[in-house]
Amino acid sequence: MTHGTDGIDSTYGTFGNGSAIRPGSEPHYNLKMFGEVVKTFRKRARLTQEQFAPLVGYSLETIASIEQGRRLPPPDFAERADSILDAFGVILAAAKHLTRRKGLASWFRQWALLELGALSLYTYECRLIPGLLQTPAYARTLFTDQLPPLGDEQIEAQLAARLERQELLRNRPNTAFSFILEEHLFLRQLGGEEVTRELIDHILDLSELRNVDIQIMPLVRHHHAGLHGPMRLLETPEHQWFGYLEGQEHGQFVSDPKVISALQMRCASMRSQALSLDDSKSLMRRMRGAR
Repeated sequence: MTHGTDGIDSTYGTFGNGSAIRPGSEPHYNLKMFGEVVKTFRKRARLTQEQFAPLVGYSLETIASIEQGRRLPPPDFAERADSILDAFGVILAAAKHLTRRKGLASWFRQWALLELGALSLYTYECRLIPGLLQTPAYARTLFTDQLPPLGDEQIEAQLAARLERQELLRNRPNTAFSFILEEHLFLRQLGGEEVTRELIDHILDLSELRNVDIQIMPLVRHHHAGLHGPMRLLETPEHQWFGYLEGQEHGQFVSDPKVISALQMRCASMRSQALSLDDSKSLMRRMRGAR
């Protein structure tokens, strides 16, 4: 992770943080194509989704989401589906392409695909404003400050992809998004006073969405459960939990229940240590007014 690129693979001039794509390609194209392949073979077998779901061992909701290209199939889904539908290995072959999305860093791909169908997403950040909450001016500052430097074309491609990525907040009203942000992220004034003022206004607007909670961790905090660093937690439609921890040059996908439990414990503690939703809004308004 460099300068808030959230899973960037700068070779292709795009970024991660959930839905990075190669410039000019269709977002989530591989997921949609995989879903169409599964649906075609299911219909060929003359099975409805309701009939197919118990045979493959997953819920009707999961089958529908996969066929619509809205979520990553579980690890053993492709093998089961290919066998049940007598798909000649086509479903298995199609599944391989879900992990080969150019423009998305290899260590971020699994998390990015799971995000598409998540029931809830929790983010704690102490380094920068998360990509989902950034303004174009703030994001451009991150991209132009990146080292090694990016070319103008790469910067514009990344900015366009990031703005498209932010549609998740409004396009998934049934997904609960929760953010805990350190107060110093605003006090740093990255990009300058005007960029920071615009950023605060933007985050205040997003905080009015019913599915978005934004809390500020105050600058002075005698007890803080987030000192291990930034983290993300995600709940799938099957109510499984996964985590993602990002460093400067790589990220760590977490599925170990013991580690997930520790991350959930820290997240729950931070939510009580941070300012309330209303107090967080009040603080942001005061910070904006002071500039």
